[in-house]
Amino acid sequence: MEDGTQHLGHCMVDMKELSASPEGLSAAGVILTPKLPQVEFSLACNDLVASGRDRKPNALVQVAVIDPHKQHLVSHACTEIVEANKDPLFLTGVTFPSEYPASPETLVKLSVYDAKDKTQESSSFLGSATFSVGDLLRAKDERLTLSLRSSDGVCTAGTVVVSRLKMGEMEEVDVDQITTDIPSQKCPLVYESAHHSCTDRENNPLTGPVFKNPVCKVYRFQTVDSKWMLVREQMEECTLSFSIPKQLLALYIQEDMSRVQDLKELGDLSPHWDNLRKEVMTRYAGIISSYQETLAEMDKINGCSFKPSCCKAQKSLEFIPINLHTQRMRVTCPKKTDAFYDIVTVGAPAAHFQGFKGGGLQRLLSRYEAEKKSFSTAYQCIYYSPEHTAKAQEVLNIMSLLQPLITRLVDQLLQAAHEHSSPGLRDALKHLSDKTEQFVHTLKDELVKSALLALHAAQPGYVSKNQKSTRAQSQHQGHTNQTNDQNQNPIQGLPGHSPPTSVTETTVVCNNVEGTQTTAGGEPLSLKHQDTIPHHKEYDEEEWDRLWANVAKCLNCVIAMVDKLQEEDNTKQDPVPEHQLADVITSHNPGDWREQLCPLVTRLKDCVMEVVEKAKRAMTFVLLQEAACSIPQGFLLQQRRDIVFSQALAALACGFVMRLYAGMQDKGFLRQLHLVGLVAQFESLLSTYSEEFGMLEDMEVGISDLQRVMFKITEAKSDDLSDLQPLVCGRRDHFTVEVPLPKLVFHTLPEEIKEGKLLRVFPVLFNVGINEQQTIAERFGDISLQERINQKNFETLEAYYKSLSEKVPLECLPCFQTQTDIKELLETLGQNVVAKKKKNVEILWTAGTICRRLNGIRFTSCKSAKDRTSMSVTLEQCALLRDEHQLSKDFFVRALDCMRSRLTQGDIGQWEDPEAGAMTENKPASRHFYPIALLLVSSHLLVVWLILSLVFLLAKYQ
Repeated sequence: MEDGTQHLGHCMVDMKELSASPEGLSAAGVILTPKLPQVEFSLACNDLVASGRDRKPNALVQVAVIDPHKQHLVSHACTEIVEANKDPLFLTGVTFPSEYPASPETLVKLSVYDAKDKTQESSSFLGSATFSVGDLLRAKDERLTLSLRSSDGVCTAGTVVVSRLKMGEMEEVDVDQITTDIPSQKCPLVYESAHHSCTDRENNPLTGPVFKNPVCKVYRFQTVDSKWMLVREQMEECTLSFSIPKQLLALYIQEDMSRVQDLKELGDLSPHWDNLRKEVMTRYAGIISSYQETLAEMDKINGCSFKPSCCKAQKSLEFIPINLHTQRMRVTCPKKTDAFYDIVTVGAPAAHFQGFKGGGLQRLLSRYEAEKKSFSTAYQCIYYSPEHTAKAQEVLNIMSLLQPLITRLVDQLLQAAHEHSSPGLRDALKHLSDKTEQFVHTLKDELVKSALLALHAAQPGYVSKNQKSTRAQSQHQGHTNQTNDQNQNPIQGLPGHSPPTSVTETTVVCNNVEGTQTTAGGEPLSLKHQDTIPHHKEYDEEEWDRLWANVAKCLNCVIAMVDKLQEEDNTKQDPVPEHQLADVITSHNPGDWREQLCPLVTRLKDCVMEVVEKAKRAMTFVLLQEAACSIPQGFLLQQRRDIVFSQALAALACGFVMRLYAGMQDKGFLRQLHLVGLVAQFESLLSTYSEEFGMLEDMEVGISDLQRVMFKITEAKSDDLSDLQPLVCGRRDHFTVEVPLPKLVFHTLPEEIKEGKLLRVFPVLFNVGINEQQTIAERFGDISLQERINQKNFETLEAYYKSLSEKVPLECLPCFQTQTDIKELLETLGQNVVAKKKKNVEILWTAGTICRRLNGIRFTSCKSAKDRTSMSVTLEQCALLRDEHQLSKDFFVRALDCMRSRLTQGDIGQWEDPEAGAMTENKPASRHFYPIALLLVSSHLLVVWLILSLVFLLAKYQ
């Protein structure tokens, strides 16, 4: 768990020991409400004796648990280092979450060390003490004073004071005493409360069944008014790290297999087009096989719920996000309601296995679109713009949705007719009319017409028999006609075809409501067999227009019949004189409504089916051109995009679920959710240099693609944990994530959400590189990508706020101590986005503040979600404690040191706290040596850069 515990330190509970058990979770409230810590205690030492008498010890305490059944030590926690103090009081406490199998018999071993230097590589053992949890709970005032025994078990190295943490108000105490002396009176750091409000579940937000393996730390910090706050960090893994990519892979496989089937259903094509089709199908088969292998490998993985950074380039895990974790900071202050601050940390969504030699998705896609026309020439296929390709996919999706919907509405109409229900008939007809009109409007697009012509031109029978028999006699004339026709219509010049010199007029027949066959003008005729494909003008102007128009005509006939039936029904209800009754009975026999409507709606369904079949083949042919022009680069780019999107969606789904559970009792939040949607703010710390430049290009496209995602809240089938896992459905151009909730919770939601309204998320990305590579990029490289990303996403965020302020009262937004207006924050962000300031972390600070003020979802990313991410998260948490909970300025740096203690070594950049006005370097207590190493590395890289630049210039001028 070295990758996963960077925010909380890596001296935590063994994750296997902390696995959450679902046993006994049956009620909805129990399933969704986290178990709060049962035992928490603080530590302090007295009269420590250092190894050298001329110095005071730099003390820290290692906490381990002795399992009474397994009889072995399990590392549990570690305090921060208190320098040069023989009576240290530690701000980092120890927590036993309820998921941990602790009991009164559980033994806790405290080992005190003297860290002679901050790296802890050279430390000496001072002494240890052991106690049971039951001893602490039974002790007077729930406080133990234990003697520390040296390694020989004889000498006393001092004492350690263990005090159970409880909520309450402490006595005022001199701040200087906190770092030097242990109060002799009743420990003011012990919080008092008869009701143990820290374990009260009524005011605790929901977390949910998708989070597991919690890692917890607890701190106590002093406020400006000499009171004490209790701060808990809880980091958890998320089951969606694997479940979302698995579901996406299955959907990708299903979609590509469907495309292969659609290509097969195109029918006979000329040799040229048939060869292209076979090649495209082969490419799809390769992707399907690769995805199936990846899915099979992922299915073999059991028990793991996150991917560590050491596996980021592993092919079988390339769809899994790196180090996806949730982090919640809970702040408990005297006489105040608990506050919660959530953040999701994840490695940058990128195709690490494929690498970044050619750049990332943004650059590769731009280059690909620029070269696509040349690909179409090389493969002799038709070039369609990205807009046309997207439109073709949209038409296919709309048809796939509307055709079964129209069929169901027709059945509802017939059922209402069978029941002679006039209200039911009117409602069913209204919905049928709306959906059929939408269907017809979709098919009127010019792309469908041109694609049908292109498809017919690609069929073997495109050359007429008359032309074939006379070609030998009029070869020269035919060549002239071909040249002229090619100038008029480029499709006729496609390989494998000769344009027709004669056209036989054709008419597609559609039955009218009386059962006779008519032309578009209403004249009866019979369908004639055609030996040739019609000329494109005839086909474009008449046949396709007539096909989709017939759908509208059939609908009009259904509407007319319904009106007629209802009119007759009203007439029957009016009083009729006796002398007219016989005439009415003999002149009209209404019969069954269903019998009269059935032929008309059957024809409507048949016309819809005919149109769908033709349009589907036409749009499939457009996608065939796209795929043919894409060989092989386009397929590789699609795979890369699938990988990046999978990682991004897993992170977004995790954040959405966490935010949803936290806001279930907030009516303002729920109103905002269904009226406007949520903003998801991704904070990126990638540099615009070397490989991270490509990662940022991948991440930009992946985050942008999240705009195609909608969320839907559903009622779970049961309260079983397996039925509460989010589900993904859809295709590449549009996905829906369904989040099931237990029945009791679901019925508390607003009606709009319960009715299945799709919920939007607005992803925004802000990037500021902060490490030494960014320094090189700003001096010698290119930072335009970062500037463009920040500017574009600022505009998105500004538009979201405008929409939110128009639809939702600002009173629905959360309240903060810092009452800076959101408009002012947006103005500040806009100014910083355009400012030419190096490593302007003010952009990230302001964007994060705006996100929290807008009830948004916060994400923080760097290359692997370890070092830079840890620095950002801990600094943000301390800033929140200072701004929202009056953290004492004297404790700000100490709080940072506590949260950053024992971090992993890596790329550590610099952060400037804009309000503190001083540079806070990412050098936790154990990393004081690092800035020197960082300076040496930076200098080395600078020398290498200068040498390479000189070599390049010399080569250029020679």
